[in-house]
Amino acid sequence: MASGGGNAGGGGGVEWHVRPPNPKNPVVFFDITIGTIPAGRIKMELFADIAPKTAENFRHRHSRSSALASTGLPVGYKGCQFHRGPLRDFMIQAGDFLKGDGSGCASIYGHQFDDETFDAKHTGPGLLSMANSGPNTNGCQFFITCSKCDWLDNKHVVFGRVLGDGLLVVRKIENVATGPNNRPKLACVIAEWAQCFLEQILDHYVTPNQTLEQQYKERIEKNKVGDDVQGNSKELNSTNCAMIGNDGLPFLSG
Repeated sequence: MASGGGNAGGGGGVEWHVRPPNPKNPVVFFDITIGTIPAGRIKMELFADIAPKTAENFRHRHSRSSALASTGLPVGYKGCQFHRGPLRDFMIQAGDFLKGDGSGCASIYGHQFDDETFDAKHTGPGLLSMANSGPNTNGCQFFITCSKCDWLDNKHVVFGRVLGDGLLVVRKIENVATGPNNRPKLACVIAEWAQCFLEQILDHYVTPNQTLEQQYKERIEKNKVGDDVQGNSKELNSTNCAMIGNDGLPFLSG
């Protein structure tokens, strides 16, 4: 879990929560419901450029792993709840798709994996960081910061950040009342979860006064293909455009 309290450490001069996006990093999203009401989408850049192993462990949860699925246990974040928090001005925690109470642990590398890097710091709100029970105990659980949490630096691995107005959805979760064990009184659920390549491409090929639809059509006509995060060519067609996003454009689901 993420530990509270304290005040130490620096950010190495980089404000990680507002760092310019790296177009080569994967972008994923959660669609959130609070109670039974859709609360919006949290779109996140994963820092594969500095923490590739940790980012891949998180990214992989948008698809099923046959190795884990063979056990009959859940293997992904879809349907998972934010089980701890909201802790105002601290963080919201989720990712325990095994038990749902913060005691479950699994990774694509086995039960746990080591701390990969502490390069990125907890410099502000909207940062994704690994929850743990001590050094080198990373699994499936993560938290999203609601403010600067520099006492967590060099203890928890920061591996991504929330993009754009996704932070408004984080604030909605943060403001849900809590009960025993800081569990939200209203279920805050990851209703949908996927990776988006197409919008990631559009974000970095913006022409002034051009709509997203125009950008999409122009990009398709010019290239016909997109690259996934491993650099593999993918045709942008109905085969791999598996979802329609809030902006009306398709997302590639892998």
